Amino acid sequence: MSGRRLLAGVLVLVAAWTSTVEARAYPWLGVRIRDLSEQEMEELASRHGVREGFGVYIVDVVQGAPAAKAGLKQGDIVVAVNGRPMVETRLLQRVLAAVDVENDVRLTVLRTEGRRDIVVRLTLMPPQLAGERTAVDFGFVLREPETARQAVGRTIDRTPSTVASIVAIIPRSPAERAGLTVGDVVVAVDGRSVTTADGAREVLADVDPTRPVRLTVRRGQQERAVTLTPR
Repeated sequence: MSGRRLLAGVLVLVAAWTSTVEARAYPWLGVRIRDLSEQEMEELASRHGVREGFGVYIVDVVQGAPAAKAGLKQGDIVVAVNGRPMVETRLLQRVLAAVDVENDVRLTVLRTEGRRDIVVRLTLMPPQLAGERTAVDFGFVLREPETARQAVGRTIDRTPSTVASIVAIIPRSPAERAGLTVGDVVVAVDGRSVTTADGAREVLADVDPTRPVRLTVRRGQQERAVTLTPR
């Protein structure tokens, strides 16, 4: 899977941070989203009127997330937040990022049956998801393989692999500039040892994304330290 596709699958969790570590909070909506295609925008304008020829498509709603509790559904098209038109995913992310955790937002969505407003109370994003979002902002994606299968004679070792492996590097990102590569295994974040992908995400959730972060990675039989500097 390409880095761009993996990035799309992570960014759409819709979270952001404020400028300082002490005040940082990750407001969480809990949806996977994408921009509308030109054809979809034309169809919307034709069906609902020219003023509705824009929006952000909800690909999936995370079970138990604020969006699910409020009644948002897969296939909803978000066209406004608190009355402000939404024309792309990044705008939606920025607007939601400005909302304090535990505050309500009014999302205007289009469905087959028409237009409706849904009020959602944003909550704090779970640490592992927040860490994944921080990793993506620095330009890499972590995954924990479900199983590691190694043939030894006629036997197959199906012991779960728990390493924090980097499976994608975003082009022109801090991770790429620092020299990280797919297959690197993260063993420490800012000097804090990690042994699993979830452990790495939890540590990354505490990282200030506006400041450099130091990773220690294992590549083959060697370890190396790299510093990722934010854009």
